[in-house]
Amino acid sequence: MDALKSMLSPLGMNTGAIQDTLKLVVIGGTVETARRASVSAWNGFVDSFFLTAHFSQEDYPYDWLMHWLSKQPAWGRSREFEITTRSVGRNGMNQSTTGDLDDDEQVDDDEDGLVHGRRKRKVAFMPSLDTTHTIYYRGHWLRITRTKRYPDYGHGSSLKISVVARNNDILKKLVLEAKREYEKDAEHRVHIFLADTTYGCWRWNGARQKRPMSSIVLQPGVKDMLLADCRDFLCSEEWYAERGIPFRRGYLLHGVPGSGKTSLIHSLAGELGLDIYVVSLSSKGMSDNTLTTLMGHVPSRCILLLEDLDAAFTRSVSRDATSTGAPTVPTSAPAAAAETTDGSTLSLSGLLNSLDGVAAAEGRLLFATTNHIERLDPALSRPGRMDVWVNFTHATKWQAEGIFKCFFPYKPSAAAGSTPSDDPSQKNLPVPKRKTTHAIPLLSEDEISELAKKFAAAIPEDELSVASLQGYLLKNKTRPQECVDEVDEWIIQERETREKLKKEKAEREAKEKKEAEEKEKKEKEEKESKEKEEKEAKEKLERKEARMKAKKALRAAEVSKSDTSVPATPTTPTETAPAAVAPAESSASASESSAQNSESENSTGADADTEESVTSEEDDSDKAEEVTEEGKKEKWVAVKGQVGAPAAELAS
Repeated sequence: MDALKSMLSPLGMNTGAIQDTLKLVVIGGTVETARRASVSAWNGFVDSFFLTAHFSQEDYPYDWLMHWLSKQPAWGRSREFEITTRSVGRNGMNQSTTGDLDDDEQVDDDEDGLVHGRRKRKVAFMPSLDTTHTIYYRGHWLRITRTKRYPDYGHGSSLKISVVARNNDILKKLVLEAKREYEKDAEHRVHIFLADTTYGCWRWNGARQKRPMSSIVLQPGVKDMLLADCRDFLCSEEWYAERGIPFRRGYLLHGVPGSGKTSLIHSLAGELGLDIYVVSLSSKGMSDNTLTTLMGHVPSRCILLLEDLDAAFTRSVSRDATSTGAPTVPTSAPAAAAETTDGSTLSLSGLLNSLDGVAAAEGRLLFATTNHIERLDPALSRPGRMDVWVNFTHATKWQAEGIFKCFFPYKPSAAAGSTPSDDPSQKNLPVPKRKTTHAIPLLSEDEISELAKKFAAAIPEDELSVASLQGYLLKNKTRPQECVDEVDEWIIQERETREKLKKEKAEREAKEKKEAEEKEKKEKEEKESKEKEEKEAKEKLERKEARMKAKKALRAAEVSKSDTSVPATPTTPTETAPAAVAPAESSASASESSAQNSESENSTGADADTEESVTSEEDDSDKAEEVTEEGKKEKWVAVKGQVGAPAAELAS
């Protein structure tokens, strides 16, 4: 400092201000250095002792952690939160927290939580985004931050959890505990995934309540056979690998509409604890590459569902026994091309390769449904692709009796009131959380069995679908006795309705056929008239061209004759020669004009003979032109005579 003072003193500057500035620079540099050193030390400490785990919303652990956090008291007591009514997570379960707001005044008078047919909205307090929250877990403080990776699109959340620990055992325990609680609460649900053809991925569509196997009434032994076959396949991965067989299994459910094919698949998924991945082969944008990509991303243990396989390559809304999926009314080529061009380029070869090709997924259960098995290609329904075939028919008397018992439970006896149900499918069913709103009279087991037998006796064999029976029972779900008494009248109404629909369909088809024939006849007539008009116009144009050529040839002949017939003017020594020549020239020109007129008439007549179709109007026009030409020639002769007369008078 002294040296600096000695250097600045000769300059005569204020050394006090400079000294203060230098002091501030030194102090600021020291503070900044200390800050950077502390930050570096803290980062080193965090890297050494803090463990950080990241969870993305596109994966299942994110759902596990969010479901676990919603049950933590500290998560609901956050100091910074969002108030929302959309507290349903991606898993379909309500993620309620301890800080949720309930309306206690309306709970007493409405136990079902319904207001005018709509459920009450629950106000939830959710921790805010981009805010760090602290939760104490098993002797460790967890720092949790929830952020959005794509704020502009409203999705793509991520979760970050940090904890001070030497190893990641605490995070492993946290994830496993969250997974167990999630699976326990989601035990009664089946997750549905749909194919997204735009991005070639699977999109979560929701979670549905499991359906008990006892609610599916099929022919005796069908359910047990399918369930045993599925379980045996899921446990035979090593057996397939030892024998070099692809670890895939296909089931083809075919039969009449409304016979319970899709319901059986839903029930099997709930019983086996598998998710359902649905592919619509006729969706817009579906192609061979897209389907192959989707099949490659299917998980190993799931149910892959292909619904209505017979309508995969059609664009029609009618799939009865006589139609082939094509429109009944023929359309023009441009309109048909515009209707069928919807971006779907899926081919049968691409479908077959995606099912059991080299890149096809293994470990999945493939279920395909169809109403017309005869329309499927043999290569698609052969063993290896569709190993098990199950035929679904209309309801039988045995099925009608079983469905009736499912709708109307009997009153348990005093001895068996405390015994649990022997049906294994009832173990995974959710326990009802509220009282039922339908007052169903509880009858004894004998009474229900007697009513079920009467109901089954009234149902005709293999005539009505299971869906129609279910619809009738739904309308009478609180009246078991009246349901049996009115079943005969309902059957008569169903038959009348079917006959009416059949008659209307026949009339509609006849009308469409008649309209198509009339339209075809009209188009044919229009086409013939158009061709006739084009032919007449072409002939008229040809005649006009021939006439123009004849006129041009005639005019050329007249010009050549007029050039050759005009004589040279002679020079005479007498004064009366011009006067004598003029009458001679006028008479010669008159004779020449008459000769030319006769020649033109002869040529015109010859041309007319060569032309087969010349109208009278065209002949009149030709004659008018000839008269005009004759008048011009006579006028020219008269003028020439008048010019010669004054010359003779002057000479005399």
